[in-house]
Amino acid sequence: MTKADIVNEIAKSTGIEKVQVMSVVEEFTKVVKASIIAGEPVYLRGFGSFIIKHRAEKAARNITRKQTMTIPAHDIPAFKPAKIFVNAVKEK
Repeated sequence: MTKADIVNEIAKSTGIEKVQVMSVVEEFTKVVKASIIAGEPVYLRGFGSFIIKHRAEKAARNITRKQTMTIPAHDIPAFKPAKIFVNAVKEK
């Protein structure tokens, strides 16, 4: 499902114009991105959490050059689904 599909579904089920729904979806993604960049997780009860995961520094190998390199510690955005959501997917 794409962003356009999501907008179409919301517009169809609510009766709101697609342009307005698209602006709300765009603003939602902007707010989530800004919060994660600022280091604040976003919790959506019953859906899940957008969180920041810390990856420790590690050694890796480039097998084509036969070199060992160090990947520095870094943070990545992640999504952790709520238990209700996970159970609904399991039960289908």
